[in-house]
Amino acid sequence: MFRSSETSIKREIRAFPSLRRISLECMTQETEIGLGKSGRMCYSLDDVAIVPSRRTRDPEDVSTSWQVDAYEFDIPVIGAPMDSVMSPKTVIELGKLGGLGVLDLEGLWTRYDDPEPLLKEIAEAPAEESTTRMQQLYTAPIRADLITQRLHEIREAGVTVAGALTPQRTQEFYSTVIDAGVDLFVIRGTSVSAEHVSRTHEPLNLKKFIYELDVPVIVGGAATYQAALHLMRTGAAGVLVGIGGGAVSTMRTTIGMHAPMATAIADVAAARRDYMDESGGRYVHVIADGGMGNSGNFVKSFALGADAVMLGVPLARAVEAPGHGEHWGAEARHAELPRGCRYHVGTVGDMNQILFGPSNRTDGTMNYIGALRRAMAYTGYIDVKEFQRCGVVVTPYEQL
Repeated sequence: MFRSSETSIKREIRAFPSLRRISLECMTQETEIGLGKSGRMCYSLDDVAIVPSRRTRDPEDVSTSWQVDAYEFDIPVIGAPMDSVMSPKTVIELGKLGGLGVLDLEGLWTRYDDPEPLLKEIAEAPAEESTTRMQQLYTAPIRADLITQRLHEIREAGVTVAGALTPQRTQEFYSTVIDAGVDLFVIRGTSVSAEHVSRTHEPLNLKKFIYELDVPVIVGGAATYQAALHLMRTGAAGVLVGIGGGAVSTMRTTIGMHAPMATAIADVAAARRDYMDESGGRYVHVIADGGMGNSGNFVKSFALGADAVMLGVPLARAVEAPGHGEHWGAEARHAELPRGCRYHVGTVGDMNQILFGPSNRTDGTMNYIGALRRAMAYTGYIDVKEFQRCGVVVTPYEQL
């Protein structure tokens, strides 16, 4: 009875787009927190599972390729722009393995001529001193000449060039980045909106900014349907789903914010669908960003609607990772309110093993692409876009 009613609602939504906002309210489950407040029931990636279908195929027969704008990739993997994950060297390596590496253009690589000793210092600092030391090291000014130098180094290696800035720094350095010759521009923050309001400065006009650029822009994070829809309307080529830095984020503890990723991905995928109708067919890529500590969560992100996934923790575990087995993000270095920490992830293998295997572990920390191929094979789908239609069930982790 419920399924029949739900199907009827969906048909009416397609016929009458104005009902979309009403439908979101009708089809979500809310829990009463108290007499004056209710909250929506949301799910993490650990709370859902993929359901095999009646058709299967060989893992070798599925395609994991991904394309954004004119740029094609063998695997739907983006290296997170974090100093513990992506250096010019690892950006290049990931590019040669078929993915897309993104360099943090506000990190140590654009503040110091040789950041290697400083990266090691952060990794080896006592836990109680790591945040203070990061705050100190990241006060050095960002240098335009180093932005250019690092991006040229990546360009000379023959891989796709991508760099990331926060919205606060984009206006200051975007011309340097564009002049250096990026192929893809990433604007990545904790929670990026298309309607930022400020009484002290002129905020970045995303729609105008993206319209005037000659390169595709990926922007985020966003964790709700409405936030993602507004970002899509700015002309972004892709939207990052998530807030904070995943495992290294302490946002729930410091400022009370949290976005369960399974619900967030599904909501943003719904925004993509509705924006396609609204725009006459323009497709915006959904990129899951955070919570990918094991290959199971990586795979489930695609089943929930992601086109690609931004990896932090998994690649921080690589032998080549600049974090030396430690992991941290931009939130950890904030001068006034750090909302992240240095997090020990250890080392499990080289980048090739982590992405393609072979694996000698059963904890989902190696052979991410092999896991995706096998899940697609078990469910009978031939490519990632088809796999987004995969059936899932809600299975709270504590019940497993």
